[in-house]
Amino acid sequence: MKKPELLAPAGSFEKAKVAFEYGADSVYCGTSKLSLRSRVEIDDIELRKIIEYAHSINKKVYVALNIYARDDMYENIVEQIKMLDKVKADGIIVSDGGVLETIKEVAPNLPIHISTQANTVSYHTSKFWYNNGAKRIILARELNKEEIKEIIKNKPKDLEIEIFIHGAICYGYSGRCHLSDFLAGRGANLGDCAQSCRWAYNLYLEEKNNPGNMMPVEQDEHGTYILSSKDMCLIKELPEVIKMGVDSLKIEGRLKTEYYLATVINTYRAAIDDYISNPEKYNFEKYLNELEKTKTRGLTTFYFNDKNNRDFQEYEGKQYNPNYEFGGKVQEYKKEKSIIEIKNRLQIGDNLELIIPEKVEPFKFTIDKLWDAETDEKIEFINPGKEGQKVKLHIPIEAKENWILRRKKT
Repeated sequence: MKKPELLAPAGSFEKAKVAFEYGADSVYCGTSKLSLRSRVEIDDIELRKIIEYAHSINKKVYVALNIYARDDMYENIVEQIKMLDKVKADGIIVSDGGVLETIKEVAPNLPIHISTQANTVSYHTSKFWYNNGAKRIILARELNKEEIKEIIKNKPKDLEIEIFIHGAICYGYSGRCHLSDFLAGRGANLGDCAQSCRWAYNLYLEEKNNPGNMMPVEQDEHGTYILSSKDMCLIKELPEVIKMGVDSLKIEGRLKTEYYLATVINTYRAAIDDYISNPEKYNFEKYLNELEKTKTRGLTTFYFNDKNNRDFQEYEGKQYNPNYEFGGKVQEYKKEKSIIEIKNRLQIGDNLELIIPEKVEPFKFTIDKLWDAETDEKIEFINPGKEGQKVKLHIPIEAKENWILRRKKT
């Protein structure tokens, strides 16, 4: 049985380190101007750092260049391609045929991955991209399992297939949406999505013979979230995905926190490894329990099991995570006083969970002592203030740099 690649998002160098620490085989990232997450601040220097670090630990980095490019963008695109070729990126994710042709001309040895934004839904289209230089296809998220199997069965033998297994989905076709540009002047296909589908809308009926008499439809005090979707989660279906022969399993979320990444990546890493080593004992519920400790809009399998499924809209428009939040990140472990970068209020008596790489169950403990990171004086609590604020606390077991602490709310 082939073990698939676990591919995670990296919105920064620090997030990339967390992703690798918790078991990602590779990460995908992009620059601030030429990918579909323009609010992710990765410049060329940071991108080089991520690639160099990944290669030093035998991991891979794929870079998103998946905008739909206007003609005046190609000068920057050529410069970006040359830089990525020089630092030996492991692949470039594209959706635009013009960008693909430019890569082939400027850096013919760079592997090309076709973005989910290209909406590939058949093996016929997969063959088209393969014949035009693609090494990997990231399939559209709207496919069901039978359609994915058909594509894998009929694709060129050495063409790799990647699918999304976890994370946000949107109202557009695999992200190809114009709503943000229409309502907010921020083009989703140029990397500046305002997530307009998550907004609250006021819906009304107007009877044509009685203009101005507006009757509200299915809304509460916040409006209606008729365009908002739940988050994809295929943890239960993971055995079937692996048996299909999918090459790469992708987690969405370059804008997500390090806490989210640690939880989700660690869970899928453990689930994949456990299933490969002992398929008969796979129990998705213990993994699902961990995944539900992150902020989510509710979970759905989307169309994977049923192309007629409609249970993926999140009409209440809220994220569910009533019991847990990001506590902090280990900066330096010391037996008595570990240095922690805090992310939320911490106080003596708080219940924490240390997320341990390669283990599904976190280590649970209660804060019994806190010290000011600068003065070393004992304190009762600390609130997050400036960026990178630190505190010292006692962790009962040995921990490592970049391990994540989860706080259980009372």
